[in-house]
Amino acid sequence: MAFIDNKIPPPIIAAICAALAWQISQLTPELTLLWEPRMVVAIAIGLLGLTLDMVSLLAFRRADTTFNPLSPEKANTVVQGGIYRLTRNPMYLGLALILFGFCIYLGNPLSILAVIAFIAYITRFQIIPEERALTEKFGQSYIQYRNSVRRWL
Repeated sequence: MAFIDNKIPPPIIAAICAALAWQISQLTPELTLLWEPRMVVAIAIGLLGLTLDMVSLLAFRRADTTFNPLSPEKANTVVQGGIYRLTRNPMYLGLALILFGFCIYLGNPLSILAVIAFIAYITRFQIIPEERALTEKFGQSYIQYRNSVRRWL
């Protein structure tokens, strides 16, 4: 299935997974948990994800390299500072947190399956192909970075 490697923008995948989470919650309303702090927790997690995305994009901008996930081969450097010392994929982690916040808002435990689907898809069809392209372009320096910083957390 390499024909879909790096073809669909990750925010589109996140939106599809959000629609999946919503559909799951609609099909299983009897599982919805209505707990008081749900909205506050959902907003906090979503804002954390959004902040992570913004900080990540700023790091790419400061490094003057592309942040287009569909063209990893156009990168002119491997960003390794800031948040990239903790995770190699903070933008995808941010999207996953935004999606998780939405699932908390929905209050349906089964909707979390959409977050799992997002992580699985992004890992297989986005991150792994990016890692191949960056290894090919940057060689040993990227391999050392990859070996010292986790893919997600």
